[in-house]
Amino acid sequence: MNSSSTSSGLVRSLGLKEATALNMIDMVGIGPFIVLPIVIQSMHGPHAIIAWLAGALLALVDGCIWAELGAAMPQAGGSFIFLRESYGKSSWGLLMSFLFIWQTVFQAPLVIASGAIGFSQYASYLIPVSPIMQKVISGSVVILIFLLLYRNIKDIGKISLFMWIAVVGTMLWLIISGGLHFNPDLAFGGMSEGPSFMSSIFFVGLGHAMLKTVYSYLGYYNVCHLGGEISKPEIVIPKSIILSIFGITMLYCAMHLSIVGVIPWQVAKESTFIVSTFIERLHGPLAAQIATGLILFIAFASLFSVTLGYSRIPYAAAKEGAFFRMFATVHPKEHFPHVSLMVLCGIAFVFSLLFRMSEIISAIVAMRALVQFIGGAIGLILLRKRNTIAFPWKMPLYPLPIIMAILIWLGLFLSTGYYALMGIAFILIGIIVYLFMARKKSSFPFSGLTE
Repeated sequence: MNSSSTSSGLVRSLGLKEATALNMIDMVGIGPFIVLPIVIQSMHGPHAIIAWLAGALLALVDGCIWAELGAAMPQAGGSFIFLRESYGKSSWGLLMSFLFIWQTVFQAPLVIASGAIGFSQYASYLIPVSPIMQKVISGSVVILIFLLLYRNIKDIGKISLFMWIAVVGTMLWLIISGGLHFNPDLAFGGMSEGPSFMSSIFFVGLGHAMLKTVYSYLGYYNVCHLGGEISKPEIVIPKSIILSIFGITMLYCAMHLSIVGVIPWQVAKESTFIVSTFIERLHGPLAAQIATGLILFIAFASLFSVTLGYSRIPYAAAKEGAFFRMFATVHPKEHFPHVSLMVLCGIAFVFSLLFRMSEIISAIVAMRALVQFIGGAIGLILLRKRNTIAFPWKMPLYPLPIIMAILIWLGLFLSTGYYALMGIAFILIGIIVYLFMARKKSSFPFSGLTE
């Protein structure tokens, strides 16, 4: 487990610093800068900070699940491996892991495309462009990400540390700037204007706001997808997940308070470029342009990290014979799954030209909640009961974090409304596709049958 390479041909060269950096830059994309006004709108007041804390709670309890599974099974592919082993690699695990890959082939490019689209939209603060030019920019971002990732993992680890410094530095600048001009009357005034904390309106608003904050936290598990390239994974994977969640939570909450302590929430909720407007009010137009450029760099860095992690998932499935064989190909010199990277970026490029940001966030949550998150949580319980593998790291207060994660994910899934139905339909189509393939291969549930 602690060797520098694995039988898959991947090299274990990412330590705690690189793993934590990759997680954090994955989490801080364009999301928080775009959704902050929407969160305030949904919560109807300054207590929108509750939605950021609730999103952090979900990330923490769900992160405990990922930390335990990742430390026990540190291989490329993350959920593909976890679901297969949890539900039985000769039975239901085949179906569950296939459904995850089935969703990943479509939702991973959606995630990548959402970041590229958000990048192009926020870039219009600097240079107003037509909708067609925004599509050109988003497509170009995907291509550049592909070119940067087409290299050895050691070089990527160095790039990730540089990006992490830029991400944290930018966030600290925003937080310190707001802190120096913080007005508590603006940040906390008007609490009575929002709905009662026990009213149904409050919880409906919290559900809608959490969809946006959870989207901004997603990525705390990215290190699990790179399990085959993590040094000392039984230690590094849990630590990097917990550290990244706590670090990002502090940055998000501090940023939120800094902004609403300078700009009244009634104004902030209507802003399209909230952070740029915030910096412009404090330091002028030039500083706002610089801040916008840094935000765009953060968005780009996040896309870099998330694409890296997702490219390892089809590769891992192909290595196990559960996906098309070409995805198992590793670059002969640089030792990374270049075919998987190429295909996902190619699909993401097409999606970046076709979709709008407003169509993506709820669809992503609805598509992933049942199989990847709820399925993974239940799978850990099954693994614990079977007691067939060792768990180098175990969550505190088991099984309370699992129960909390399942309930919150289920609530978020239902709150997506129409997209929840789409998510169920997509799963049903995946089951049909799996049964067709399984019948041809005489695998579960057709094991032993002949044509």
